[in-house]
Amino acid sequence: MAVQWSVFVAPVGAAGSPWISESPADVLRTASIGKMLLLGHVADCITRGSLRADQPITRLEEDFIRDSGLWHVLDQDTLDLADACRLIGAVSDNLATNAVLRTVGLNRVKEYADRLGAAPMELLDKVRTHRDTATAPGAAETLSLASAQSLWRMQVAIHERRVDPMVAQWLSLGTDLSMVASAFDLDPLAHNEIGLTEPLPWSLVNKTGTDDGVRGDTGLVTRDGVTVAYAAVANWTPGAREDPDRATVMTRMRAIGNDIRTRLNS
Repeated sequence: MAVQWSVFVAPVGAAGSPWISESPADVLRTASIGKMLLLGHVADCITRGSLRADQPITRLEEDFIRDSGLWHVLDQDTLDLADACRLIGAVSDNLATNAVLRTVGLNRVKEYADRLGAAPMELLDKVRTHRDTATAPGAAETLSLASAQSLWRMQVAIHERRVDPMVAQWLSLGTDLSMVASAFDLDPLAHNEIGLTEPLPWSLVNKTGTDDGVRGDTGLVTRDGVTVAYAAVANWTPGAREDPDRATVMTRMRAIGNDIRTRLNS
């Protein structure tokens, strides 16, 4: 089966004049990108006062999952809620995701997504090592789903602060610049503007998703006062360890970023 793409790139406020558009309404698997909805809900609750930023979140055995993140190799069993969200934003921390999601409830996240008008973007489940419904009753077939257009709208909502600004701060810590964002030549470990008095030449907020047969990158990039929202998602049937489809996808992801960079520099 060929690689399926859903791509949409356009300046904020110019959805009718996209720079790149390919099957933008197609709904694909988006792996960890759906965690943005969890972060949005938590930030909204903190601002409204129903949750505290310093509320302790203790990891339980049911939350535990190795893979992306840092908390599973740290000694600390309890973190402040805001710090757990920073780990999700910075390294897409799966253990932190599960602990925070258990605390707030998936149904509440879905209600938040409905109020935001995020559909067809959706967070379907907690993070699991295996999704065999025979061994994990109630497990969703995938972690999250979205179309490129819905991800583009989510980024616009972040830019326009219809999503609480804490989310942009948490996502600005993201260290995965391997896909579209690789084109902007930023330091993966130090590219946010938190605490700075002067803006950086390039401003980036992004979230990626990675799983077998899934690569996705969506974000906001700003240069000289022009902000572009982008979303690029690819799905395919994974093959051998040296998967040629994965290599092709990563090459095109970087090409999409180069296109955005060229246009912003022109």
